[in-house]
Amino acid sequence: MNQISSSSRILLWDLDGTLVRGERYGVFKDYTVPMLESVFGTSGSLGEMMVSGMTDLQIVEEALRCEGITRDHIMARKDELLRCYIEEMKRATGNGAHLIHAMPGSRDVLQRVASHPRYRSALLTGNIKPAAYLKVELTGLAEFFQLPGAFGDESFDRRDLPALAAQRIEEHLGARLEPQQFIVIGDTPNDIACARHFGARVLAVATGRMHSAEELLAHEPDALVPDLLDTELVMQTLKQL
Repeated sequence: MNQISSSSRILLWDLDGTLVRGERYGVFKDYTVPMLESVFGTSGSLGEMMVSGMTDLQIVEEALRCEGITRDHIMARKDELLRCYIEEMKRATGNGAHLIHAMPGSRDVLQRVASHPRYRSALLTGNIKPAAYLKVELTGLAEFFQLPGAFGDESFDRRDLPALAAQRIEEHLGARLEPQQFIVIGDTPNDIACARHFGARVLAVATGRMHSAEELLAHEPDALVPDLLDTELVMQTLKQL
């Protein structure tokens, strides 16, 4: 195993509400409702759900529970589900429809951390992997994520994702890293919880539609920034973590 400086940090970025945003609240239902209806014949309670910070597998399970569809049913049709998901997402975001945008300041921050030797970036998101990569492609952010990450088609519990990402990143770099060398960056209490579960540090960003800065602070992140607009503030905050 290679040695990586103890001062090095791996930034595990959430997507929705942190780096990217739908043009309106609930835009993801434009493609997830028809996906569930196509695969399972119903979208269950998805139309009424608040899904902030959940993994896509967890969202599907919660939405379909009222229809008697179990986790085993979902896993048995997972490949079909993922294929249909990305087909519907591409249909919804095609034909010039700009449903998903980069958060203000996100590209500048990603450029700064990419040029700094202390940091490397990976995705840690509730999105299924192909949807996550489609979102960063649509928003022009794909170039910043060269490390493997962890995604919402890999667990029904977001708390599992940091350990998955860390294992892949260690293998990719050929290096051993301590949990505190990872910084989860996200906009929900679930981002904070998954970081704590793994032992990572966590930077909360108060740009999500569901949780205010006060709500996030109640979950005791290591640090909080109001948004990504002040690149210097973000860099100074990361420096302390």
